[in-house]
Amino acid sequence: MLEELREPSPGDPSPGDPSADGCWLERDFTEGDLPRLRVLAEEFATWAGLPVARRGEFVLAVNEVVSNAITHGGGRGRLMLRRTDGEVQCRVTDAGPGFSVAVIPELLPGLDSHCGRGLWLARLVTDRLTVGAGVVGAVVTLAIRLG
Repeated sequence: MLEELREPSPGDPSPGDPSADGCWLERDFTEGDLPRLRVLAEEFATWAGLPVARRGEFVLAVNEVVSNAITHGGGRGRLMLRRTDGEVQCRVTDAGPGFSVAVIPELLPGLDSHCGRGLWLARLVTDRLTVGAGVVGAVVTLAIRLG
């Protein structure tokens, strides 16, 4: 792992302060890190001031995007959690074959479908979900507004 959690220190701005924007955590991950990443996503959402009603949605979306990177993106990836422009963001990069947002179904995939539910769900519970190409693999960014 490159970096562990950087917890706010006493001199840091409060979560409601616009100057609190910035990267809170950036680290590499593999499948074994998934439970810890869910905990970190919850801690970050709390620290950033995300309303309680949206915290579970953020953690769920982070879980689905990270799981997708593990399953389809080479078994590993890199996670960044940050607060910026009045929203919390999660960016996940991987080294898989890449994909476009067009592969995320518009409607809930059928019960017999083997894929597509995770990203569909992540898009459903977030305010924004984008997919782009990285140096290799995909870059998925999801965001939920703080207001």
